[in-house]
Amino acid sequence: MTTTTLPASRFAAARQVADAVLFEGYVLYPYRASAAKNRLRWQFGVLVPPAWGNAHGEHCFQRTELVMEPRGDATVHVEARFLHAQRRTVEEARGDGTFAAVAELHLPDRVLVPWDEGTEERVEMSVRVAELEAGEVCLPFARPAREETEPVLDAAGRSVGRLVRRTERIDGVVRLRAEELALPYRALKLTAVVENTGDWDPEAGAADGADREEAIPRSLVAAHLLLCLDAGSFLSMTDPPEWAKGVVAACANEHTWPVLAGENGRADVVLSSPIILEDHPAIAPESAGAMYDATEIDEILALRTAALTDQEKREARGTDPRAAAVIDLADSMPPEVLERLHGAVRALREITDPARRTDPDGEPPQPDAVFRQDTPWWDPAHDDTADPLRDRILVDGTPVGPGSRVLLRPGLRRTDAQDLFLQGRSARVEAVLHDVDGGVHLAVTVEGDPGADIRREQGRFLYFQPDEVTPLEDA
Repeated sequence: MTTTTLPASRFAAARQVADAVLFEGYVLYPYRASAAKNRLRWQFGVLVPPAWGNAHGEHCFQRTELVMEPRGDATVHVEARFLHAQRRTVEEARGDGTFAAVAELHLPDRVLVPWDEGTEERVEMSVRVAELEAGEVCLPFARPAREETEPVLDAAGRSVGRLVRRTERIDGVVRLRAEELALPYRALKLTAVVENTGDWDPEAGAADGADREEAIPRSLVAAHLLLCLDAGSFLSMTDPPEWAKGVVAACANEHTWPVLAGENGRADVVLSSPIILEDHPAIAPESAGAMYDATEIDEILALRTAALTDQEKREARGTDPRAAAVIDLADSMPPEVLERLHGAVRALREITDPARRTDPDGEPPQPDAVFRQDTPWWDPAHDDTADPLRDRILVDGTPVGPGSRVLLRPGLRRTDAQDLFLQGRSARVEAVLHDVDGGVHLAVTVEGDPGADIRREQGRFLYFQPDEVTPLEDA
C-alpha cells in the first residue's frame, strides 16, 4: 500500500450523496425515540458479526465488482464508511452524589431518553493498481470498546444527571484485488470486499435467543465504499460500452451496488451503496437540510415537523442532536425556502435555460423555437388561442369559466374513492384547461375550504371534466 492521499475535492460531490446513504433512516418522523417508526432501526448496509449472521441469516460482508480502465501507474483510493452504534443511557443525579438509570430526564428544553447514537467511522487506503494485479491487498481495522460520560446540567449549572455512552469493539477488513480482462482495450476487474470479522458470539446455546440489539453495536451500519482512480476511469455498471457489456454483466455485486458518482461528465469516482442509486446521483438543490427520511417528501416533512406540539419537540430534541437539528430547521425555515420544496421540473431546464439552448450543430435555436419562462406556453395572438384564465365552455348550455360556481357530481368514472366526499359540494372554477388529446378539464376549489387561498397561491386544484359538474348561478 502507498501513503498517497487523495485531494478532498475529488470525493466532495460524491460524499454529499454518501452522507445521505450513511444516515438514511437514522431517525424518522416524528423524530422521537418513543415513535413506533424509530423502534426498529439500522436497516441498510448492516454488516453483523459472522456468528450472528450465520445464526440469523444476516450479512457480514459486502462485495463490489466493477470494471476500470487505469492509465499509467494509477492508484486506487478507497474510503470505507459506516456508522458505529453506541448505546446511550440516561442517569439521574441523587442527593448523595450517586446516579441511577431512568427512562426519562426532563429538562426545560428537552426530554432525555435512552437511545442508540451513531458515530461515523472511516477506513482509508490507497493502493497502486500494479500492487492489486500482483495479489490481494488487505487492510484490517478495529475500533475498541469504550465508555464515556457527559454531565447534564440545569440552567444554574448544577448537575441533574449524566449521559453514559457505551461502545462495543468492532473488527473488520477491507480487501482489494484486480485482474486484467480479455478485452480489446486494457481494462481490469476491481473487486473490493468490506467484511465484519468480529469474533463476538452470544453464549453457547443462546444464539437463537439473543436480541438483534446486542449485535447492532458490534456491526458496521450503513456500510458503503467510495472509490477513486487518480488516473483513468470506471465503467458504468448500468450503461457500459458495447465492448464491455459481457464482462460488466458477469460482475458479482453482493449486498451493494456501485454507481458512477462525483461531477457529471467524469467517471473517476464510484459510490458502492447498499441503497440502489443511478449514475451520478445528487442531492436536490432545493433541499434545505438533512431530514433522514427519504420515504417522505421534504415539504410534507417540514410542515408536519413544524406542526408538532411543544412537548413533542422537547422529546425529539432530547432523542438525538440530529433530531434536534431537524426540529430547529423546520421551525426556522423561511417561506421562500419552503416554497422551493414544492417541486421542480428539471427536464425543462434544457429548453428554458439560455446557456443550454443549442441544436445538435451547436447553433442556438430561433427565439420562437423554445418556451420562455417570461411568456405563457400559449400564443395570445394566435387565432386559436387557449387561455386557462379566460376560457369558457358550455356545460348543459350554460357558459362556464373562471369564477363560475358549479355543483360537483364526481363518481361517473369511479377513479378516486375520495370523490365520494365531494358529491353535491359547490365549487368555484379557477381555470379551464385543454389537454393535447382535446380533452377539457375544470380546475376548481371547493367552497368553504379553509385552505382555498393557499391552493390558489400554489396552483393546487381539484380537476373535473365537464360532465361531472352542474352549473350554478354565478356569484
